[in-house]
Amino acid sequence: MTPIIVILLLFSYLLIATTHLTGVNKAAISIVLAAIGWVVYISWGFDFVMDLHSVAYSEYLGENVATSDTVKNFIYDNVFLKYVGKAAAIVMYLLATMSIIEILNTNGCFDFINEWIRTRNTNRFLWTITLVTFVLSANLDNLTTTIVMLVIMHSLVKSRPQRMLIGSAVVLAAVCGGCFTVIGDPTGLLLWANEAVTATDFSSYLAFPALVAWIVPTFLIGRQLPSRLDIEWGTAAPFRGDDTRLNRWQRMLMLFVGIGGLWFIPTFLSITRLPAFLGALVVLSLLWVVNEAFNRKLMNADQMSQRRIPRVIQYEAIQQMLFVMGIMLGLAVVIETGVFTEVADWLDATISNIWIEGLIAGVLSSLVDSFTIAASGISLYDVWSAGDYAQDGLYWKVIAYSTAAGGCLLSVGSVCGLALMKMEHIHFGWYFKNISFKVLLGWLLGLGVLWIESMIYS
Repeated sequence: MTPIIVILLLFSYLLIATTHLTGVNKAAISIVLAAIGWVVYISWGFDFVMDLHSVAYSEYLGENVATSDTVKNFIYDNVFLKYVGKAAAIVMYLLATMSIIEILNTNGCFDFINEWIRTRNTNRFLWTITLVTFVLSANLDNLTTTIVMLVIMHSLVKSRPQRMLIGSAVVLAAVCGGCFTVIGDPTGLLLWANEAVTATDFSSYLAFPALVAWIVPTFLIGRQLPSRLDIEWGTAAPFRGDDTRLNRWQRMLMLFVGIGGLWFIPTFLSITRLPAFLGALVVLSLLWVVNEAFNRKLMNADQMSQRRIPRVIQYEAIQQMLFVMGIMLGLAVVIETGVFTEVADWLDATISNIWIEGLIAGVLSSLVDSFTIAASGISLYDVWSAGDYAQDGLYWKVIAYSTAAGGCLLSVGSVCGLALMKMEHIHFGWYFKNISFKVLLGWLLGLGVLWIESMIYS
């Protein structure tokens, strides 16, 4: 049954890569992959268990007689739930961060961005909005950050060709900003949860490559824009429809609780050794309390207060969480067949170069999906005691950076790119013609910076 599971995985990759053509959602594909894969696995569970877990199964069985039910119970208790726990930890973190950014946005905590970019000067507008995106994405979920910034940009810039270019720069800033922290992107969360990286070392290595991968393409995109943008400044809408607004200090306090609380999560994990999602839920609960305290007069309103983009965020957030859960459970089936170990041995024998593997992963990310390829690359190896695959080893950083930056080569390589395509109706061909080469240049230069850093630190 192993070939069937592998074929199922590869077919799912193909469907994910062509989702912009078929219209089938990535989340649906990943969930089907996980469900069918585990059904096939447990149907022939005895062979798989005896191949990889024979000792543990014998201890589990004790003096009882082996039956099909005992095998299924063993798989559920000792194999399946382990992977569910890992996937659920990341999904819970995404749920917490997406909820935090939704509360902040609903209360107008990001409206200071409109004040900063109140200009028609192209350079000031472009670099301000992408800088804010880069910083926010490093601390919050990059998909939700992308959507918030695209909505702000869309409401200001009236020219669609200008929005397409600026929106592409926003997506790139969000992806690059998220990739250099362990809390800004699901890939970093996965590496952190597997104890493959530590927060400080990961960020110190990837900060400069991420900056290069963002700055170089953004500079080139800016040269395609006119010196003055087509912008209209409308009357600012109330943050809660006809209800009262929060004043400036209240919004700043909420922003401090939300963003500042997330900064403390790596310290929370290192002190308590509890999972990161628990710290994120604590930050969410504190922000929730502050939100209700500031808006206590609105809690008993007869009608729900109007919000600017909650449906967009909630819909995309649910898709992202289901997609991550499906991919992680689907890859877990393949891990339990032992195929990834054989693939890793083949790569070590034929390529044996993590930089080439990083380039391959980046290209595949642009064709399939950045998180899918990153999770596959992470699944190939265990965390070793020393070398490039040890904790804070170079392999994990190369994979994290290349799949993030390389995933922006094409508009279909990341969920942020797909959100841009949907919001601004961007075609695959336009993105390839106007953006892909710029992203390629920034990605390769950033990879060069990472190589120089590795030589210096080694």
